[in-house]
Amino acid sequence: MRLQAIRLTQWGRFLLTCAVSLIGGSLFTILHTPIPWLLGPMTAALIGAKVFKLPLWWSSAVRDTGIGIVGYSIGLTLTLDTLVQTAYQLPSMLLMTVILISFCVLVAYLFYKLTDVDFPTLMTGSIPGGLTQMVVLADEVKGVDVTIVTFMQVTRLIMITFCVPFLLFSPVYGGAEAAAAVEAVRQSSAAWSGLFPGVFIFVPICVVCAWASKKIGLPTAVMLGPLIGTAAAQIAGLKGPALPDGLLNASQFMIGTYIGLLLHPENLKNKTKTVIMAVTGGSILILGTMGLAKWLEAVHHVSPATAFLSMAPGGMDQMGIMAHEVGADLLFVSGYQLFRVLFIYFVVAGALKFGFQWYSRRQAGKAMTKAK
Repeated sequence: MRLQAIRLTQWGRFLLTCAVSLIGGSLFTILHTPIPWLLGPMTAALIGAKVFKLPLWWSSAVRDTGIGIVGYSIGLTLTLDTLVQTAYQLPSMLLMTVILISFCVLVAYLFYKLTDVDFPTLMTGSIPGGLTQMVVLADEVKGVDVTIVTFMQVTRLIMITFCVPFLLFSPVYGGAEAAAAVEAVRQSSAAWSGLFPGVFIFVPICVVCAWASKKIGLPTAVMLGPLIGTAAAQIAGLKGPALPDGLLNASQFMIGTYIGLLLHPENLKNKTKTVIMAVTGGSILILGTMGLAKWLEAVHHVSPATAFLSMAPGGMDQMGIMAHEVGADLLFVSGYQLFRVLFIYFVVAGALKFGFQWYSRRQAGKAMTKAK
């Protein structure tokens, strides 16, 4: 009997997904690939769902737990001194973010000229680091193809999540140094016993702050809430426990499995054209990011890995995981990633909505003129 034909309860589907992702994580660990517990579950879930048609399902609460763990780990690095240092980076963060978004606008315009897809759809699908915000915006704007936007955003996210670790371990970014950094991080991994008794203080702080962040509508609330709460508690004098390697691997497992199940090409009308466009756009964006990272590295004298992860247009949680794994400057990376998310959420989304409304009125005016 084919496995996909077996009727499973939601919990049965969840346990099946856990088994598939565990196989992927274990296999990638045996193969010594970069970030195995992020890439392994992601790849296994994607193949299991799309190739073998398994009835996989992942809980958003589990994903949020993994993201919250990453938020806490970043919050541990924040002190008053590091916050002051981050503030000095704000002009550079703004400049780099504007350049990256402008580059995405040019890519979207190029595809607009080469395909029959409308510019608002391509523009919304090309903006990096704001998957949720862009999908919501696409749903609100009349005429934008939400399916194409979602596919482009998810394809870019999966490409970035998969390609960035391999680039970090390549000679381009000093693969030997990255491997040595990973080993150093593992050697310094905290013990499970070190979680107590601090875990009883910081878990409630993270949960409450994540809930409050959702209530007030902060972007990436389940990450930003624990990050802010942990940082505030540490500044107030509380010492947060360091996380053991196994717990960080578990967070990668939770996030990687979720990413692997995001892609839904079956919903596309023109699959071949959209896939080629999404993969090409993602590849161009990665190359552009590498160029900006070289500039950032030269201006601020940070390591190549730190510069690249700061500019990589993926999710802040995935870049935070990779920064921790390769010993990059976690605060520097998260600062640039967070600034871009907030800039997209508070500035770009509103500007795009206004611009699309203007574009729609202009197109309607042209249509009326032709009709006369």
